[in-house]
Amino acid sequence: MASQPPLPSPPPLADLVASGPLALFLDFDGTLVEIAPDPDAIVVPPTLARRLAALNDQLDGRLALVSGRALDDLTRHLGPIGMARAGSHGAHCVRADGSLAGAPPEPLPGEIVARMRAFAQECGLRYEAKSHGGALHYRARPEMADAVHALADELAASNGLCIKRGKAVAELVRPGASKRGAVQTFMAENPFSGSTAIFVGDDVTDEDGFAGAIEFGGFGLAVGDRMSDKARYRLDTVSAVHEWLNL
Repeated sequence: MASQPPLPSPPPLADLVASGPLALFLDFDGTLVEIAPDPDAIVVPPTLARRLAALNDQLDGRLALVSGRALDDLTRHLGPIGMARAGSHGAHCVRADGSLAGAPPEPLPGEIVARMRAFAQECGLRYEAKSHGGALHYRARPEMADAVHALADELAASNGLCIKRGKAVAELVRPGASKRGAVQTFMAENPFSGSTAIFVGDDVTDEDGFAGAIEFGGFGLAVGDRMSDKARYRLDTVSAVHEWLNL
C-alpha cells in the first residue's frame, strides 16, 4: 500500500482570519496538551485557559473545544472556561454561557458500565467513567488491545451503541455522538453561523471533525504523524499547534 504524501503546513492563522469570519474547533489531548500514559496525568500549561480565552475573543466567540473527555473533566483541568465546548466526542455540547446546545445527551445503561468496570479491574486496565459514555484505556497494557476491542464490539452490537476508537482507547457512546455532529451543532447558530470552519485534531476520532469542517467550507488540520484521510494540512507537534494559534 502506497504511503500518504506529506501534508503541507497550514497558512498563517492571521491570513485565514483576514480572509473572512473563521470558526476554530480544537481537540484537547494530543492537540492542545501532550498525551500522557494516563488521562489524569496530563500537564496543562498554567496559561493555556487564559490564552484560549484571548483567542476566543479575537474570533468573536467562534472557538470551540471538542474533546473525547467529559465536560466536567475538561473543567477540572482547565478551570471554568467561557467558550463553546463539546465533550464525550460530541455527545454533550454547551454554548459559551454553559447552556445546552443540541439534543440532551443520554448516559450508558448501568449494566454496560458495570461490565466495562469489571473487565477493567480484572485485566488491570483503566476505565474512564463519563457522563455520556465509558472508555477502556489500554496504553499501559498494549497487549490487551484485541481483548478490549472485542468486548467493545460485543457490547456495541448487542446494545445498539457506537464505538469511538482512539490511541489505546475504545469508548462506547450512544448513536449520533460524533465530533462532526458537534461542528454541525455549533455552526447552526450564532456566533458560528456563516463562518468558515477549521478543525484541529490528532486522533482518528478527529476525522469526523475534519469532515464537519469541510461541510462548512473549511478544512481539517492533522496533528502528529498519523495517517489522515480528510485533513488538508498538518502540524507535527503540540508545540507547533500552540505556535500556529499564537497561544
